[in-house]
Amino acid sequence: MGGSVNIARRGEASGAAIETDGDAAASLFPVPRHVAIIMDGNGRWAKGHGLPRFEGHRRGAEAVRRTVADARELGIEALTLYSFSSENWSRPQREIGELMGLLKRFIRSDLKELHAKNVRLRIIGEGHPTDSEVQALFDEAQALTRDNTGVRLTVAFNYGARGEIARAAQTLARQVAAGALRAEDITPERFAEALDTAGLPPLDLVIRTSGEQRLSNFLLWQAAYAELVFLPVLWPDFDRGWLEQALCEYRRRERRFGGVEAAES
Repeated sequence: MGGSVNIARRGEASGAAIETDGDAAASLFPVPRHVAIIMDGNGRWAKGHGLPRFEGHRRGAEAVRRTVADARELGIEALTLYSFSSENWSRPQREIGELMGLLKRFIRSDLKELHAKNVRLRIIGEGHPTDSEVQALFDEAQALTRDNTGVRLTVAFNYGARGEIARAAQTLARQVAAGALRAEDITPERFAEALDTAGLPPLDLVIRTSGEQRLSNFLLWQAAYAELVFLPVLWPDFDRGWLEQALCEYRRRERRFGGVEAAES
């Protein structure tokens, strides 16, 4: 898997390129094509501010709006956000209900703006098992933005990477059983085409907020050679300065994809 780092301090710049390694001309470019974010820390943010957990989730939704806009301005081609894992159903029912209500309001209030800004929205995961209204909103959002050519925003909802990999394996197994595919033709590339993220650029960078340092069943296949950056900021406080710091860390990495540089003669 790609390198990882826990960044303890944020850059002073916000909304502009951050200078690094004494290079006055340092720039954020080239930026990674595909960035994924584990948006962690809403509950801890709320607790730290003496507020109910729902307020943390509401402020987290505001951070999503900022981040999508910033990704668009910085030239990131694809942004994938971990919004609700398949394990999150074990949370208290009241909190789940509040989250679903917030998700509905977010789609209803932001869909037109996302469409106007040429954002293409995609939902991955297993969908909502009981709420047909949520699923209908997902379908509407994806249909409306299907032909957009700007930032590809992917929202992982009721998503777990192990489940995604199992579903892909089942899809290919059925094709083999039907005689449409030979087992020896199942390559890593063919397998990737059966995943929820088929068609997206390779994953370059995974960012996790809140200081936790694990992937939590998120994009396990796709992250094989992604760079990992762990930030101490809680998600509701994530802003462009934090995003730029993660991009600068990505820019400093040597991406060899398992190879080594040729020895100097």
